[in-house]
Amino acid sequence: MTIDIPGYRPGTYNLDPSHSEVGFEVRHMMISKVRGAFAVKEATIVLPENVLEATVSATADAASLDTKDEGRDQHLRSGDFFDVEAFPKISFQSTGVRHEGGDFLVDGDLTIKDVTKPVTFELEFGGFGTDPWGNYKAGATATTTINREEFGLTWNAALETGGVLVGKDVKITLDLQGALAA
Repeated sequence: MTIDIPGYRPGTYNLDPSHSEVGFEVRHMMISKVRGAFAVKEATIVLPENVLEATVSATADAASLDTKDEGRDQHLRSGDFFDVEAFPKISFQSTGVRHEGGDFLVDGDLTIKDVTKPVTFELEFGGFGTDPWGNYKAGATATTTINREEFGLTWNAALETGGVLVGKDVKITLDLQGALAA
């Protein structure tokens, strides 16, 4: 199957960290959402002639967690959640790419706290283009939802009104931009 993607250039794309992040969103008190982000430490996207043979590997720095509330961030970095001292990185390694119903799906293994589980990201190509300095860039956004408890992130607190403080489902959004290696 040949898939035409405007501007697509095969090659290895290396992470542009100033234009990339891992975002997350989780229910708080069952009434609102808390959003945060991790800095992407490194990522490599290999785009062969056939996009369905592409591979992605990415690593985020767990200690870079930022929800815009230092007290909450410290709690999330602690042993109650990410335990960043013992588990300093979060990683993803793709295992396959599929094209279904017009959508691209990237299957892979997500590792948090040394627990690895298969996940599927829905991929949206942002596009391709040359920046003002002559670097050929690719951009994409990928989203998935995980059950945080399956990755050992089980801390919670019961609410007086019923329910719990932190939801189980976490939406993860990868915003990646890479430059074609010379």
